[in-house]
Amino acid sequence: MLLLQFSTSHYCRKARLALGYKGISYQVKNLTPGLHLLEIKPLTGLSTVPVLMPQIEGQPQAYGDSTQIFKFLESLVPTPAMFFSDPQLQREVSLLEDWLDESIGTATRFVYYDFRAKEGKGIDPSLASQAVIRVVRWQYGINEAAVKLAADRLVNALEILSHRWQPSPYLVGDRFSIADIAAAALLSPLALIPQYRQDYPWLFERIGQIHQLCGETLPPGLEQSVEEL
Repeated sequence: MLLLQFSTSHYCRKARLALGYKGISYQVKNLTPGLHLLEIKPLTGLSTVPVLMPQIEGQPQAYGDSTQIFKFLESLVPTPAMFFSDPQLQREVSLLEDWLDESIGTATRFVYYDFRAKEGKGIDPSLASQAVIRVVRWQYGINEAAVKLAADRLVNALEILSHRWQPSPYLVGDRFSIADIAAAALLSPLALIPQYRQDYPWLFERIGQIHQLCGETLPPGLEQSVEEL
């Protein structure tokens, strides 16, 4: 399989975790933001990554949404399962994944890129890196007011998640699911921000465990947070 991605995208990390959990071998192709449209728009009609190309006879050429990628992988390799057969549990999982996608993943992006443009500029002060950060901030309208709202949203979200993830390794039910994958991927950029590592050590312990389970390289900053636990 071929995964079209941005190497730093936490949404693409979702797809890699799922592929790793299923034990599916794949290759990645890192795209250039902006120019990526020339490649993926004809494939999916969308402008976002990840895009998974199964390269399997009888399968669609490409899947352009992480939730659809999850469903395809589950149908292709049912075990180990990421979905629940119980309809009530599966509804809860799907709602959590959607909330993490649409609200929390976006909030993480705003807080992360604000940090990288300010206190975290020294992580990579190169002109190329800072140019990408400026483009992302402009593209998504990342300003002081938006970052404040995003940070407040993350505080509330992490309070909610703490009630599920601290006492249990699973967000829903008694086993691993797409909700755990989504949370681990979409909150992973916060590992580079010292304040979050200090305030939420349990979060990065859980994220690290999930990356190990899925055979995925730890996200930047997580090695340090693991050492601090």
